[in-house]
Amino acid sequence: MKRLKQLCGCAALLFLSREIALSAGADKIDHAIVVRAARLLEIDSGRMISPAEILVQGERIIAVGTSVQHPAGSESIDLGDVTLLPGLIDAHVHLFLHPGSEDLQTVEESVPKRTILAVLAARDDLMAGFTAERDMGTEGAGSADSAVRDAINAGLVPGPRLRLSGNAIDILGGHEDANRFNPAQHVLSNATYANNSAEIVAVIRQQHKEGADFIKVYETGKDQFHDAALHTPYQYTEAELKAAVDEAARWGGTVAVHATGEPGTLYAAQAGVASIDHAVQLSDETIRLMKEKHIPAVPTFTVSEYFAHLPGAPARESLMLEYKIKEFKRQIAAGIPFAVGSDVGPFPHGTQAREFELMVKYGMKPLAVLQADMLNGAKLLGFAGQIGELKPNYYADIVAVPGSPLDDITVLEHVAFVMKGGVIERSGQTAH
Repeated sequence: MKRLKQLCGCAALLFLSREIALSAGADKIDHAIVVRAARLLEIDSGRMISPAEILVQGERIIAVGTSVQHPAGSESIDLGDVTLLPGLIDAHVHLFLHPGSEDLQTVEESVPKRTILAVLAARDDLMAGFTAERDMGTEGAGSADSAVRDAINAGLVPGPRLRLSGNAIDILGGHEDANRFNPAQHVLSNATYANNSAEIVAVIRQQHKEGADFIKVYETGKDQFHDAALHTPYQYTEAELKAAVDEAARWGGTVAVHATGEPGTLYAAQAGVASIDHAVQLSDETIRLMKEKHIPAVPTFTVSEYFAHLPGAPARESLMLEYKIKEFKRQIAAGIPFAVGSDVGPFPHGTQAREFELMVKYGMKPLAVLQADMLNGAKLLGFAGQIGELKPNYYADIVAVPGSPLDDITVLEHVAFVMKGGVIERSGQTAH
């Protein structure tokens, strides 16, 4: 109870400080800002501009170059020896999870408490430079993520631009069901049940009504290894997943799947999902379809590393990480598209820039990872042409890092400056 009161107090202070800041700056919302730095990285070309200036008016970028116009009365911010980048994108987050037992926290913690924690998690992610995220399921908190998104959009609390799915969809006894608990206690699943195409359509319609931007489906699980081979039962057929894709498309949405291996990953690719998240095991045919349909894989290495290194972690976690690394290198060689998502939540929010480091460590070039994050990520979140690049008419979502991420991708773990939509969210010394 004491901890809950502290959380409520912290959330109240966030709301109050945000209101004060918005009130004080309301008459300056459209004033011009010139951001200057030693370097700016063009994500699409990989070209480094030096020196670099960005003219921001309101929430949009007006001009970018070595020198831009400084309108009368404009504010100048010289960040010095840093590299300017578009805001980072995390295509797989769980704002409603925090480190600890996932099964127990979703049972023991109330939805109001989890919503307060989600507000704090959104703030932490933004302060780490993530100006846009895709929330991949509230894990039993229903459509509470809609309230968090709407509060951010209204300027009441700080946080990234969010695309969210509400509760994920799962079969009875599936990956996120309460399978380990006494059935007589009727512990609720962390996802919403749908056992056939008709039920899937009904659930999607309800989630859309409650504010979902896209649909998250659990397609595989539970993962097991037998004789060093991955076995992961599929949960929906290709036809059932296609029903989900078609229903979401009817109102302009998409479907993303949790799918670690075959044949579930193949069914997902055949159905034309928006992304295959985790994507540990992909057959040649699945790879062909992903390339043909431009379906990105979202590897989520950081969460795999986290679970593999927990004290007393089962051997399965280390086996999964080793298998995943090997398969990832094969996927790179095959040329499938990627997006960057960390699965943050089980590990601390605001620390997920390690995903960039791991994707480089396991075989991708730094520029390719940045393009996967910012170009593919913007498309995946439905923000193509609005975020992911520092260009005129794009949102002024800007971060600054020391050094060059092309030389050392780990600089993304030390974001020094964060602007979202022309509002400076973080300004200070480089984090160490």
